Amino acid sequence: MSLHQDPELKKAVLNLPQKEKDKLLVRLISKDKMLIKQLHYQLFEDENDLEDRIISLRAQLQQLFNTGTSQVGGSPNFSNFTGLNRLVKQASGMVNEHEKVTKDKVSEVEFRIYILSRAIEGYPELFQSSYQSAAHKLHKYISGRLKHVLTKYDKLHEDLQFDFREDLQRILDVATKSALHSYMRDLKLQTEL
Repeated sequence: MSLHQDPELKKAVLNLPQKEKDKLLVRLISKDKMLIKQLHYQLFEDENDLEDRIISLRAQLQQLFNTGTSQVGGSPNFSNFTGLNRLVKQASGMVNEHEKVTKDKVSEVEFRIYILSRAIEGYPELFQSSYQSAAHKLHKYISGRLKHVLTKYDKLHEDLQFDFREDLQRILDVATKSALHSYMRDLKLQTEL
């Protein structure tokens, strides 16, 4: 149940003494790790800290994919399809957390493009036609990520779009020439920016 569903409870909470509300607020915040991170960022960090976070996440993603290169091979087999899928999901989770905490859309698009680039351009053999279900899952997931980044890209100011256009178009060109093309067509994704 939420406060929106119970207006009486909401009214009662708002009428509590300030000291009691503060206690409840602290108890609630302590139960949500993401909320703690968001509040810490909003209350104690500034633009310099955002830049430090961006640099740190960029290094973490590079490290993740560099390590992944030794774990995920290029040959189209089950373990490589699932390994790359797992790698991209892990990297996407890191970007999701970064975006939820900082609300920075520009670095989010940058990182999502980087992830797609490392996956699609780094493992071209895994994006050829295949009848394996693991390949289908990977291709479907990557196509969904493409749709997600295109949606985010379209919401950016045109000057910022210009900064990312070349890299994103290169990814779209490679994806269009791979097995991802049919998935992209099903999702009605644009292939030209």
